[in-house]
Amino acid sequence: MAECVGVDSNTSGHSMDKSITLPPDEIFRNLENAKRFAIDIGGSLTKLAYYSTVQHKVAKVRSFDTTAKLYEISVQEEVTARLHFIKFENAYIETCLDFIKDHLVNTETKVIKATGGGAHKFKELIEKKLGLNVDKEDEMTCLIKGCNFVLKNIPHEAFVYARHADSEFRFQTANPDIFPYLLVNIGSGVSIVKVESEDQFERIGGSSIGGGTFWGLGALLTKTKRFDELLQLASKGQHTNVDMLVKDIYGGSYGCLGLTGDLIASSFGKSATADKEFSKEDMAKSLLHMISNDIGQLACLYAKLHNLSRVYFGGFFIRGHPVTMHTITYSINFFTKGEVQALFLRHEGYLGAIGAFLKGAEEDNPNQYSWGENYAGSSGLMSVSPDMNPMQRARSGTFDMLEMDRLERQLVNLPLLQDPSSYIPDTVDLTEDALARDYWLYCFEDALDGVVKRAVASQPDIPEAVVRAEKFRQKYRHKLLTLRHQPFAYGSLTVRSLLDTREHCLNEFNFPDPYSKIKQRENDMALKHYQRTVESLDALSWEDRQFALVSGVLAGNVFDWGAKAVSDIFFLNLGVDIILGVMPFVRELLSRGTEVVLASNSGPALNDVTNGELQILTERIAAMDPVAGLQEDRLTLVQSGSSSPCLDLSRLDKVLAMVVRERQTDLVIIEGMGRAIHTNYYATLSCESLKMAVIKNSWLADRLGGKLFSVVFKYEVPLGKVHHNGATLMLS
Repeated sequence: MAECVGVDSNTSGHSMDKSITLPPDEIFRNLENAKRFAIDIGGSLTKLAYYSTVQHKVAKVRSFDTTAKLYEISVQEEVTARLHFIKFENAYIETCLDFIKDHLVNTETKVIKATGGGAHKFKELIEKKLGLNVDKEDEMTCLIKGCNFVLKNIPHEAFVYARHADSEFRFQTANPDIFPYLLVNIGSGVSIVKVESEDQFERIGGSSIGGGTFWGLGALLTKTKRFDELLQLASKGQHTNVDMLVKDIYGGSYGCLGLTGDLIASSFGKSATADKEFSKEDMAKSLLHMISNDIGQLACLYAKLHNLSRVYFGGFFIRGHPVTMHTITYSINFFTKGEVQALFLRHEGYLGAIGAFLKGAEEDNPNQYSWGENYAGSSGLMSVSPDMNPMQRARSGTFDMLEMDRLERQLVNLPLLQDPSSYIPDTVDLTEDALARDYWLYCFEDALDGVVKRAVASQPDIPEAVVRAEKFRQKYRHKLLTLRHQPFAYGSLTVRSLLDTREHCLNEFNFPDPYSKIKQRENDMALKHYQRTVESLDALSWEDRQFALVSGVLAGNVFDWGAKAVSDIFFLNLGVDIILGVMPFVRELLSRGTEVVLASNSGPALNDVTNGELQILTERIAAMDPVAGLQEDRLTLVQSGSSSPCLDLSRLDKVLAMVVRERQTDLVIIEGMGRAIHTNYYATLSCESLKMAVIKNSWLADRLGGKLFSVVFKYEVPLGKVHHNGATLMLS
């Protein structure tokens, strides 16, 4: 079996110039816990989707009645849901089905949903090999369901391809309103579909000139039978040797019609008059240009006819090939004068399989949950530049792995975002900033030993924790190596995504909360100083107290992951930041009669407080401080829905969004370097906002033109808005 699943090294994050073979259990993960399957069989590739349950460790907080011990964090087993997507060449379908059959231990279903042309062709083989009944689903319905799913659940799923720009890929932010859009699916032929809602779509056009045309004519012209070999030939060719250009006819541009000299006037035009042999590469390039331009113009006409500005391209023909994407993009820009964007999808190859899975899982209501890409188990998008990776085009039929985890809460936009469609969480896109990218990749690699040490220390009574920690080190280091070569692998590369990838890798090896021991110790210590702190604050004049309160929040926030200058001496964040910084600030707001919604992480991330920990801390503070007003219902503690030190305001817990609406929140306070500087520094809200943090990284301070420990205190008031002392949302 191992021979049939040879994987290009880049799919697993290894060195770029060696091929490796992944063992089958590295590819077909969690098959023993698989519950439901779906399959999409095209002309050359089979895409498999399956749902499994994953048992992993989670950190649970338990309160103590005595003051001797504040709380305990125990590591417990929990079962969550995961979606797996893999693809393989149809040539290996029998061997792969045999492997799947051998590992289907606890499958609950006796039916497998199937779509694509091969659902008919391989129906008997699948039923024989797997012992499951094949239930065929409409291909177009599955395609649309899959497209809707990835656009809603995977940020940076869609991208614009800019071949000659510093960054090949320019990823689109997640727009909560994805409809309507045009989907141009290029398989053997072309289908053009207008999608207006989750279940409402219409095939409004198409063409018989598509991927099959390129393959068929290409085979006749070059005698090359494999699709990917044709694409490889095209990437090396020079179409101007075969195509007749405007300047070949007019000696230059045709100005009055706005036609530049290098525009193609006639595809293959020179072959009719030139008495010579043309190279396979040049003919393949000319053919690819001809078909891509034709499809691009057709898409433009339908987009303009139906007044649609978003056009997504997918299907067998695209295959992430640079010439194809570049030509389609050029054609769209030329014919619409930039009014319509050509958008491509990172996971367009899996749309049909995802849709088939969703059709089979409708009774489980998968759309009632939010899903997130698991960076630890997904291989990511690879470079399509032949110069960067000349072997790229030979690997289209090998495995690309995508994993998605079901989140336990629905994630939605913060209702107070002024324009959710233009909101970008991250301050810097490392994909486009080479200097910043090099620095942060080095920074995360340099910090790896410390993270491994803390991970082992968080599980002192488990001997094999050392082995798991070493596996984590290798996995995350491979991810960092991949991102050095392919910074666009998971969308826009940011400090937030680097942190999220690290958290995913830690969870992969059952380290849910490496900072648990540190947090317990520092919370205990900070709580002992709480009363003395608030008594000192109460003794100050009003103006001095306001300054001291803000200083306290900022001073507490200094002690954090990013503050290497401080953490080398003394590692402290949660206790000082929350108990001695945030809570006195909240206490002041409550004393004025302001309602406060205090949102904190749903799950552990670095040494940040979680909602479970905050519930216990608040109870203890309320018991010792009757002045705080914490016992009243004017303070609401809510989960943010995040398990990251950074914050994406377009993916917050639905309950938090409901509370914000109900309380008519008119002030949002975002506190912390990850939340207010790495993310949300430029976020525009429809109410007043306060973003505050301390610059705890010398490189970043220099980049921003400041000094280490400079303060960011950014207060913004939307035009025409007046503060009415309503509810305050504090994101900490």
